[in-house]
Amino acid sequence: MQFTTQIRASLPRCACEEHKVVTLVPPWAETGSRFTLMFEAFAVQVLLASGTLTQAAELLRLDWDSVQRILDRAVARGLQRRSTEAVTHVGLDEKSFGRGHSYVSVMTDHKPARVLEVVPDRTTEAAVALWESLPETQRAKVIAVSMDMGAGFATATRQAAPQAKIVHDRFHVSQHLNKAVDQVRRDEHRRLLEKGDESLKHTKFLWLQGAAVEGEQALSFAELCARELKTAKAWAFKEVFVEFWIQPDSVCAQRFFEQWLTTVNRSKLEPLKKVGRMLQSHLSGLLNYFDHPITNAITEGFNSRIQSLKAAARGFRSFANYRTRILFFCGKLHLAPDLPLSPCH
Repeated sequence: MQFTTQIRASLPRCACEEHKVVTLVPPWAETGSRFTLMFEAFAVQVLLASGTLTQAAELLRLDWDSVQRILDRAVARGLQRRSTEAVTHVGLDEKSFGRGHSYVSVMTDHKPARVLEVVPDRTTEAAVALWESLPETQRAKVIAVSMDMGAGFATATRQAAPQAKIVHDRFHVSQHLNKAVDQVRRDEHRRLLEKGDESLKHTKFLWLQGAAVEGEQALSFAELCARELKTAKAWAFKEVFVEFWIQPDSVCAQRFFEQWLTTVNRSKLEPLKKVGRMLQSHLSGLLNYFDHPITNAITEGFNSRIQSLKAAARGFRSFANYRTRILFFCGKLHLAPDLPLSPCH
């Protein structure tokens, strides 16, 4: 009835030849828990609805550590129940953890959209640990995996799931092209300033938005494109590459890429040429997109959710608590304990 109720019981212990002395588990609670099954089920609902763990602790009238232990047991319970038999397409990505260059690696399931595992660091060993979180028989069933063009994820995938096709994320490709355009803009802006020309000043986001700009900004952007600026040429190369993703098949896509790369190499835009060489070295992963059209959009969506969890908690000092929080809110786990069908006497 949601009234505070305390149950005091002396739990009997028994001597077992195999397990030595064992404390019996009461029918109203789990092993090692100081809370009833019904209260933990209620606490899970409060945690899912609360903005922060501190708010949930106030509502439940518990201290922070007690709520964290309930959360830990809920995630452990959910992972034990979770089935991974239907996992065929996964995503690998990295996420910042603490200050500086501190990262974690995240594995997500594309369908249903859920986080499968989180491990510290973003090395090849960390990526292998992600794969090992799946049973070996299930790893062999994974068809394709989306990732950025970092070497660690690809190496780990070839080692742990060699049959899985590597699909490089199209949004990371766009990110590299945008950085190249901005590098061209900065170099050209520096040269124009020496001549007293400030036309590229404060135009960084104009080139990022491109044709999406409106109003007076659209007029100024059109004027910039009409001038023979290297930045405008670099932006045009970036916009043309969008057509790569809408080719009918991988053969046409490869032909398009070769033509695009030839044109880029003829230009004197070194940042674009550098990105072109990088894309050429990962061409097989780009072409796999046409057989397995998956991206890291789901993973990036979870990154936004994870960032909000970090902001609400004001950061995490413990990776274990960080992982638990991510799996609790993003793992789509069955978290609540199984309640007895009839009252216990």
